[in-house]
Amino acid sequence: MVYLFLADGFEEIEALTPVDILRRAGIGVAAVGVGGEYVRGAHGITVKADIAADSFDDPRPEMIVLPGGMPGTANLDASPVVDRALRDAAASGAWICSICAAPMIPGRRGLLRGRRAVCFPGFEKWLEGAQTADPSGEKVVVDGRFVTASGMGTAKEFALTLVSVLAGRDKAAEINRGITGDLFIR
Repeated sequence: MVYLFLADGFEEIEALTPVDILRRAGIGVAAVGVGGEYVRGAHGITVKADIAADSFDDPRPEMIVLPGGMPGTANLDASPVVDRALRDAAASGAWICSICAAPMIPGRRGLLRGRRAVCFPGFEKWLEGAQTADPSGEKVVVDGRFVTASGMGTAKEFALTLVSVLAGRDKAAEINRGITGDLFIR
């Protein structure tokens, strides 16, 4: 199962685009609400999570997804449930994926050490030990079992990359054709 964590102040497009595109691909994804079942985004959109964080208990997730936004990223970073989920995911070899400011969360835990990663400009200082990709170049980076992306404008590419790593490039291309008519190649 894929779990996307939401905390008050999350960036709505960075959260909802991956949920939508993963579900279009037939991949099971649950939104986990840190702080409760209803979570308010950075731009005032309230989302009902599939499960509240206090009910989350999967020590072997397939993938963890962390959207950015402020103060959503800081709220995710402070959550003991998110901390435990990341540590369990890393220990079990699950995918750990984050976009915009959120790569700071695995970065601060040393999980990106020695990896290539990208984030929203200005958050590189929290990617402890990571090699940051050229901010004017790659917008989505896959390194091992980690996927990072630079910001809201890359939400579609980020989400299609998640589909690609879980279900293959052909599935990602099929989904992309269905939403834009374009070919997606990664």
